[in-house]
Amino acid sequence: MRYFDGYGIIRDIVHSHILQTIALLAMEPPISLNGEDIRNEKVKVLRSIRRLEPSNVILGQYKATFDDKVDVKLNSLTPTYFAAILYIDNARWDGVPFLIKAGTGLIKHRVEIRIQFRHVPGNIYHDRFGHNINLATNELILLNNKVPGLGLQLDASELNLLYKDKYNAEVPDSYEHLLLDVIDGDNHLFMRSDELTAAWNILNPVLQEIDKNNIAPELYELGGRGPVGAYYLWAKHGVQWTED
Repeated sequence: MRYFDGYGIIRDIVHSHILQTIALLAMEPPISLNGEDIRNEKVKVLRSIRRLEPSNVILGQYKATFDDKVDVKLNSLTPTYFAAILYIDNARWDGVPFLIKAGTGLIKHRVEIRIQFRHVPGNIYHDRFGHNINLATNELILLNNKVPGLGLQLDASELNLLYKDKYNAEVPDSYEHLLLDVIDGDNHLFMRSDELTAAWNILNPVLQEIDKNNIAPELYELGGRGPVGAYYLWAKHGVQWTED
């Protein structure tokens, strides 16, 4: 059995990567860049995230044939796609939905954070836009970025940043960076035991339902955009998600 087929996208990607990204994005400023100070703030965010309800989750699995090079068995129910709505119950993020999705076999390989801005109440320019602002929203995809390399240097960039065009530098592999952190004794990118527990507490209700076969993944085309149900989930929570 392949590794992915045994663990699925929730255990492999969502727990270790997606929740870590949310914690880093939503945490309050740490008192320093010390690893323990950063992890203290991440734990606060993870502990504030509501436990996931299955009704706020969409699972998917790509439709594959014997000729396709895939990571799951053809008769498996292992999810290859996961989408969910998270809420952080604290003063800063109360009522703000966090949409997360991760999948394999999709039309594009993309890693991004989108921040959508709410419309200003009583906007006096409402009738002067060239489009219906109720059908679209302003989005921000990161203003600062990390300079390629093994250091921790930030840079301001244009919104159409392409690393290969802006920097004449080799981008190290992610695990190469982690190995250097191990050698240097820098633990800020590693999960602490209480972080692990908090993250599993969020996901366990869904994992238990999957293990009981109470949730079946929705099929989607290999090389497609993922399950249609994800778009209904976004609409249910009043969020517009458009694809290029």
